[in-house]
Amino acid sequence: MPTPPFVDHALAELLDEQPRLTLEDLARTCCMGPDWVVERLEAGLLQGEQAGGHWRFSSASVVRARRLARLESTFDADPELAALTADLIEEVTALRQRLRELQTRLGLPAAMP
Repeated sequence: MPTPPFVDHALAELLDEQPRLTLEDLARTCCMGPDWVVERLEAGLLQGEQAGGHWRFSSASVVRARRLARLESTFDADPELAALTADLIEEVTALRQRLRELQTRLGLPAAMP
């Protein structure tokens, strides 16, 4: 059963933006191995902070990594295509949020999702 889109947003809001998850934690939340995470880091598809030889990841990285893993496994997408799709999903989400904010500020009725 696919994860509803609001679950990713809820996860991001529950976690703060301070990089707290380790590479192993991130891999576990994606149901993937640490090598999978390292490959995406090296390709520039995931972002993290490295300090003292250890990686740390924020909630935004968790959401993106889970999205990449889901796209790759569900659609058998290569990592670059999954990342491009994730970029587009993130952009649409940001634009919808801005639209809602503008509608609220202008007192307009909310648009259909």
